[in-house]
Amino acid sequence: MASINPKTNGTNGVAPAPLDASCLKITRAETLKPVPTPGTYTFGDVKTDHMLIMTYHPKTGWSAPEIKPYGPIPIDPSSNCLQYATNVFEGMKAVLDPQGRPRMFRPQQNMQRLVTSAARMALPPFDADALLTCITKLVAIEARWIPALPDHSLYIRPTMIGTKPSIKVGASDQAVLYTIVTPVGPYFTAQSTPGVDASVRGGTTGAVSLLAVSSHVRSWPGGTGGFKLGLNYSPGFVPQQMAAGLGYDQVLWLLEINGETRVTEAGAMNFFAVRRDEEGVTIVTPPLDGTILPGITRDSAIVLLRAHASNPTQKILDIAPSPSLLQPTDMKIVVEERPLTLTELSTWAEEGKLVECFGTGTAVLVVGIERIGEVLTEAGVVTDEEAVADVVKDQAGGEGIEHVGVNGKGAGENENGKVEGKAAPKIRDITMSAGRGLGPVGRALWDKLLALKEGREEWGEPAWNVLCE
Repeated sequence: MASINPKTNGTNGVAPAPLDASCLKITRAETLKPVPTPGTYTFGDVKTDHMLIMTYHPKTGWSAPEIKPYGPIPIDPSSNCLQYATNVFEGMKAVLDPQGRPRMFRPQQNMQRLVTSAARMALPPFDADALLTCITKLVAIEARWIPALPDHSLYIRPTMIGTKPSIKVGASDQAVLYTIVTPVGPYFTAQSTPGVDASVRGGTTGAVSLLAVSSHVRSWPGGTGGFKLGLNYSPGFVPQQMAAGLGYDQVLWLLEINGETRVTEAGAMNFFAVRRDEEGVTIVTPPLDGTILPGITRDSAIVLLRAHASNPTQKILDIAPSPSLLQPTDMKIVVEERPLTLTELSTWAEEGKLVECFGTGTAVLVVGIERIGEVLTEAGVVTDEEAVADVVKDQAGGEGIEHVGVNGKGAGENENGKVEGKAAPKIRDITMSAGRGLGPVGRALWDKLLALKEGREEWGEPAWNVLCE
């Protein structure tokens, strides 16, 4: 695995100490917390007994890494991360294999992405292999927290923050690198959409709804959208609230380029669309052009899909027959990484060719997308924040909101007529031929990826799942 080597300190000519996993110190908690019953906690709220932490100073380099009891981190109020958002992080998971041992999924890729993100924020360099060794030990120590249930895991959050105590604008040459872990269940629950029962959510049958948003932009060419930085996520909170106000789970991020309205990401997930063709299906996902996070689950899905397409007799993916895909065993599969427009999705839906859309990510693995909404007025698609906010206000006040379906499967209609002399706002919903939940392709990916994560199957060199000992 590639890593960044520490540089020589220009002040005294002595190289700062590298991050050295052999110096790992373990200080165990005197009293262990009770492990809560799965299903009684919200995603990310529960903290385990221990954390991993180390610090960097330009004169001395990296401190000895330590696994210690979980607790607050002292930080100066003028720290660079508090003033200028120098924060990078990763999202990983550990699950139990059939023998009850903890395993992580492709953690080397997470470490390399963290190295890349830290470099983009001009944070101090570190050895990725050494960090992974320390994290593996932390997971092994906290293995009792891993829920032994389907769709449950131990979520791992490595984080690096700039801690130089100065409000002067500039890079931080001091840092804290720490990792916390938390037991989690499904990321999306029935509570996220009123009226949706838990039995139709989750990985294998669940679905989320998306509101297409172009008034707020998540990323742009030359920006930081291709890195995992805290500052990429918090600006999405307001659009997310607007989407929730209209009854949608997440935002479908759009980007106007060369007169096209391109799809980028779905909330914090990578986006895939499946189109039915004469000979099979074409699976399209936006390219890694700097505006898309290079998701590890995204890459895994593409690798598996292309392997299945090139070796159809091996049946790498078990794509089951369905009303939307009648002959999956004989069909041709094409995977395209290219710009994808909202117009294409709408056209495919109108023609009955849009089999399914799904999102991928560490938190969700693979989740189906049941509908994509566009807020409309008589003049067309609403694009400005104020207009969308007005629609949210109308809905909160019980005013008329009309849902117009594309593909003949609209979410229903409200015919309250005019509101103060103007036409009631409309939401056009793009829906999928496969209906709610994961379609045949997404479901096959879910099953395969879960088997690989749990160590029931093997793939890759080195192996995609890594035992934590």
